Amino acid sequence: MEGPFIDDKPIFLPESDPFVVRFHVRPRVWLDIEKGVPIHEEVVWNGLSFTQGLERGSIGWTGKVRGSLVRLEDRDGKFLAELLEGQVNQGKVYPLDEQDKKKLATHTVNRPDKVVTVSVPESTVAEVEEIETETRESIKIQAIIAQIGARMGLSVWIPRGDRGAVLREWKDQGQLLERLPLNYDDTTLRTIEQIDVLWLKGRSIVRAFEVEHTTSVYSGILRMADLLALQPNMDIKLHIVAPATKREKVFQEIRRPVFSLLDKGPLAESCTYLSYDSLRELGAQRHLAYISDTVLDEYAEEAE
Repeated sequence: MEGPFIDDKPIFLPESDPFVVRFHVRPRVWLDIEKGVPIHEEVVWNGLSFTQGLERGSIGWTGKVRGSLVRLEDRDGKFLAELLEGQVNQGKVYPLDEQDKKKLATHTVNRPDKVVTVSVPESTVAEVEEIETETRESIKIQAIIAQIGARMGLSVWIPRGDRGAVLREWKDQGQLLERLPLNYDDTTLRTIEQIDVLWLKGRSIVRAFEVEHTTSVYSGILRMADLLALQPNMDIKLHIVAPATKREKVFQEIRRPVFSLLDKGPLAESCTYLSYDSLRELGAQRHLAYISDTVLDEYAEEAE
């Protein structure tokens, strides 16, 4: 451990951070979730000074560990350090039950007025099967979007679940990011990581693209709305990409009443439509290396 030092840069952007006295630390233990030791285990419950004497299963201990910068007794710290270090190589496994799994599937978001619980849906089996059987063209469009951004000198993000298919179409992958260089809470990051294509300049997202292939033309629009709900101050260009035959359907969905109630304003004011054909046309340009990403604004259409 090194420090202390003063640093007022927010750790989780764009939120402010009141804790400016900090230390450089290195993790000594990093456990898989199933090797985490439940506090209600007898050895833990009877070993910690602030749980001894409490009724087993009570929540009276939570105030001790939920407050910021609360000092633990030295003996409690030593006990926990030895317990966790012992879990690294030959520790006990604590399988997750169904209730634990459900808790992991939900997250909390700090709104100005209250904390709310939200969920970030994963791709379903039905969606995966649909991609495999009906959406080969959408994968090619994802690859074209990635290629355009890379040729413009921007970094590119492709969701890990899509990479295998997209990279078979996109051969020059020098600008592909292995991880997103962003400082957001876990819920926001999980949402961002699932967006079909991101263009980044340095540590900032420049544009985000959702390629709509389903008949409902809805999943990508929901993800864009989720992103704006989680980060209303995020200032990036959002695009829904779909065939010309689905243009009106895209505008219908973007203008849904529920999407007009976002803190940032109606989704239709932040999100535009791009056709497959317009991106193919742009991708065929020979001098993309000398063109700014703002050229997309000439192809994008706004909901009226």
